Amino acid sequence: MPHSESPRWTAFLDGRRLASGAPGCVVKAARKALDADPEAESRLSFYSDDTGRPLDADLRGTPEEVAERAEPQKSVKPGRPKLGVSPREVTLLPRHWDWLATQPGGASAALRRLVEEARKDPRAEAKRAQTAAGNFMTAALGDAPDYEEASRALYAKDQARFLALTEGWPEDLRDHARRLAAPSFPELQDVTPAP
Repeated sequence: MPHSESPRWTAFLDGRRLASGAPGCVVKAARKALDADPEAESRLSFYSDDTGRPLDADLRGTPEEVAERAEPQKSVKPGRPKLGVSPREVTLLPRHWDWLATQPGGASAALRRLVEEARKDPRAEAKRAQTAAGNFMTAALGDAPDYEEASRALYAKDQARFLALTEGWPEDLRDHARRLAAPSFPELQDVTPAP
């Protein structure tokens, strides 16, 4: 699952995937599930698809209110807001500033190019995917059979072992872990269908 510009969440209810997608859509589905079963709140869990970490969601109010609260708020800051550009401080050594000053388009353009090149590096994407899958597995499947061995297989990039060790896990949780791990195992991308 390649890294996306917009955050993506996945919600589970009793270990079954309830919804995946934009945060607002996911929490809206969760709110509707709570309306159908008010006792379900303690059995709901939310995860960031980008980091694999568990998330908290405020499910008070109507589905529409819940969805609006969950979406990232766009704030007006200096910079070029229409382009999504926001200024932040960067601390560099004088030799770095000197080099950046010689680059076409100036320092900001050069830094953006360097970041985009680094983001396209398959090794960085594989590492990000390993971390996200590892975080998700720890949070959602830490008690699952063979969890520790599956985690070792993930970080060793041993696809066959990872698949074998995760086979007995609850289906939706297993498939999500595999989906997050897919960039670590190019062959795995064909194994798990996208949601």
